[in-house]
Amino acid sequence: MADKVLMKGNEALAEAAIASGCKHFFGYPITPQTEVAAYMSKRMPKLGGVYLQAESEVAAINMVLGAAAAGVRAMTSSSSPGISLKAEGISYLAGSDLPALIVNVQRAGPGLGGIQPSQADYWQATRSTGHGDFHLLVFAPSTVQEMIDLVSQAFDLGDKYRMPAMILSDGMLGQMMEPVTLPEKNEKKLPEKPWAVSTKPKAKRNVLNSLYITPPELEALVKARYAKYEEIKEKEQRAEEYLVDDADIVIVAYGASSRISRSAVDMARKQGIKAGLIRPITLWPYPDKAIKKAASHVKSFLVVEMSMGQMIDDVRLAVNGEKPVNFFGRTGGIIPTPKEVFDEIKKTGGI
Repeated sequence: MADKVLMKGNEALAEAAIASGCKHFFGYPITPQTEVAAYMSKRMPKLGGVYLQAESEVAAINMVLGAAAAGVRAMTSSSSPGISLKAEGISYLAGSDLPALIVNVQRAGPGLGGIQPSQADYWQATRSTGHGDFHLLVFAPSTVQEMIDLVSQAFDLGDKYRMPAMILSDGMLGQMMEPVTLPEKNEKKLPEKPWAVSTKPKAKRNVLNSLYITPPELEALVKARYAKYEEIKEKEQRAEEYLVDDADIVIVAYGASSRISRSAVDMARKQGIKAGLIRPITLWPYPDKAIKKAASHVKSFLVVEMSMGQMIDDVRLAVNGEKPVNFFGRTGGIIPTPKEVFDEIKKTGGI
């Protein structure tokens, strides 16, 4: 078994991308994700890869578009307002059916807001990353180790379904240091991409674009994409359950908020309160199966987020009015404490 090493979340994520076969990074600095780009700037030249600090976020995502069209594993990283600037290019990636990895280490907003952690980009990631009818695969790690593990899954599923994937992290996870096990340093065999563009002599001439002038042609492509999305919803939902089987109240929280919520659940159990936790790992596809299953026996749900309440919409859709769904959140870069969440458990659980 490989030895554990102490690494910062952003740097561990970057190393995991390299281990997953990514040798093309295009980005632009913004706190609190800058360490991802800084780490790549040191590692890529040593690997024979490409690191390029673009002149803007807009330029960076379009460089990812070009690299992805050539069939290589490419990625970019940014933080909240930077992702907003990349939105057009992300939509072009989706419209061209191109896999690529986008990392968002969230900061407080709106606007420039602040550099402290936030989870207020949930709607952006799952609902409105760009214009048009499309989805991204969205993964939400809760530990530095999981940041490493989910990078490989994001690349692999992006290639499998030919669509962009996002790691939705935040400033807390990106900046914290934890002991992790890095992937083995063997050369990963990447899938063939016969659809990619090529400059090789006598290669098949592939054309990749997102512009379709004829409405019926575009409608057919969008409908085919949505048929694929239904398959993904059925096969790729991921969530972790903690003490849910006998719970009266279940917290639903992802990412950094789930760590805090798990401590609150432990506090509640010590007080004789039957609390549990469902932690979505995929935010799209949303793991509604786990929540629907829990709704058959729990008394209520409590959604905890570092926002004014965005994921709560998906929880309410999954519960479908069968049980009460309450909310507790902090915003502006404030991280809730386990005691605050525990007090909310007592309040909303009727204790």
